[in-house]
Amino acid sequence: EEAYNQEAGVVQHIQAYQYTQKTKDWVYTFTQEWPVPDQTHQLSYTIPVVHMADPLNSSGAGDIALNYRYQAISKDGIALSPRLSVIMPTGDYRKGHGTDAVGIQTNIPLSVALSDKVVTHWNIGATYTSGGKEPGGAKANTTGFNYGASLIYLTSENFNLMLEAVGTASEVVQPDGSKRQENTAFINPGVRFASNYSSGLQIVPGISMPIGIGPSAGKKSILLYLSFEHPFE
Repeated sequence: EEAYNQEAGVVQHIQAYQYTQKTKDWVYTFTQEWPVPDQTHQLSYTIPVVHMADPLNSSGAGDIALNYRYQAISKDGIALSPRLSVIMPTGDYRKGHGTDAVGIQTNIPLSVALSDKVVTHWNIGATYTSGGKEPGGAKANTTGFNYGASLIYLTSENFNLMLEAVGTASEVVQPDGSKRQENTAFINPGVRFASNYSSGLQIVPGISMPIGIGPSAGKKSILLYLSFEHPFE
């Protein structure tokens, strides 16, 4: 997550699709970001659609996130924009698409430009869910943490090389109501490029390949990204 809020009068529509080779699971998300009314405050929402191959081979809507971000710092190549999200219980917990409980998530993204060609992004966050359910109906309060860092190399104004490292440490509800710690870790190399138009429209497609390491060793995915950004009145 980059730490730049949307500028005044500009809206962004973001789509992402990740397919995991080993499990054949996939997740699609649609995010829309709005300045309110300028870059200092941003509102957004994220709508996920998930497919779980095991055990039910089912697809459906996941838990929708409603997000607020505050642009606390944006100067001298440094940006900081803490985010607070409410995760709504819109996914079917019986199919593993959601938790049937409201969650609260915080994330702190920090972006630092090291030079005209190199930018880094740093993230740390946490999620708390009160009474989240597993597919059988057992429930418990759960906490999760996420962290990440990325290095972006601007080979040109419109083409970027990217390398990310991300991980999570989350509690997962078990059928007997107990909780199990589940950790993930991935290295994610990728590229993206921008097409700019006189109308102010910018289209940014990207592709990356998350590769599991440590607790996620052996997992490989493909991640597709497509962003549309344009002015509005």
